Amino acid sequence: MSLRDFGVLVLVCLVWACNNIVSKIVVAHWGVPPLFYAAVRFAIVAAVTLPWLLPAPRPAWRIVVVGLLLGLGNFALLFMGFKTASPSTAAVVVQLAVPFTTILSVLLLGEKVRWRRGLGIVLTLSGAVVVMWNPHGLQLSPGLWFIVGSAFTGSLGAVMMKQIEGVRPLQLQAWVGFTAVAPLAALSGLFEPGGFGLAVHAGWPFVAAVVFSALVVSVVAHTSYYGLIQRHDANLIAPLTLMTPLMTIGLGVLITHDHFDVRMGIGTLLALVGVLIIALRKNQVTPLLMLTRNRFQ
Repeated sequence: MSLRDFGVLVLVCLVWACNNIVSKIVVAHWGVPPLFYAAVRFAIVAAVTLPWLLPAPRPAWRIVVVGLLLGLGNFALLFMGFKTASPSTAAVVVQLAVPFTTILSVLLLGEKVRWRRGLGIVLTLSGAVVVMWNPHGLQLSPGLWFIVGSAFTGSLGAVMMKQIEGVRPLQLQAWVGFTAVAPLAALSGLFEPGGFGLAVHAGWPFVAAVVFSALVVSVVAHTSYYGLIQRHDANLIAPLTLMTPLMTIGLGVLITHDHFDVRMGIGTLLALVGVLIIALRKNQVTPLLMLTRNRFQ
């Protein structure tokens, strides 16, 4: 990998990490309802990527389901989780998407898992449990349950994407935006009355945040990322994207004052080592790891 491409990857990971902090601030500090925030984000994504929507990939029903899983499921649950979960904790717990993806690829794609990836799954699960543990035992907050749900829906969407041929990066973004925006808007109107007023109250900072999330993250960063995937082996790129959770943890401690102690450090190390072991094995699941980056961006 050239120094230029490595620099692009570092910037992409930094953009994703910054977006995690921004999303936390929007829904937890400014009080913008998470479903409303997700709906506005995907409305912008859908509008910008509309030229790439057609022709629809075949079968069309599968890309619709993938779009709902990645948009309505993955992102909506993630933003809901940010209401109470810290970015640092979420950055570790969402790594469950990697063993989820591996397990689902076994069930749906016939993937074979040998002992090394099995060890990676165990380490990742163990790390997540350590992070979620407290003196009273394993008691997940509602926010962390939403993060776990986000990880699972993102993984299922990624595995289903593996069964669709020839979907371009911007076409995927177009279908995620197109399929997610109407259900998100309807759910926000039903369960989040006054969401528009809260967004207006947040003012121009909210506008800047949602434009950053929709355009810089979903369009620019993701397109740059897929370009790197096309030029380099997936087994090289996937481990390097572990910079994203590490950057998220660092920014979370500095900006949102996340609590980070020895227990969090041990859990983070276990989880990321487990992810690294899975990512370094050449198999069907490594390209899926490229897709599951969408689960937390």
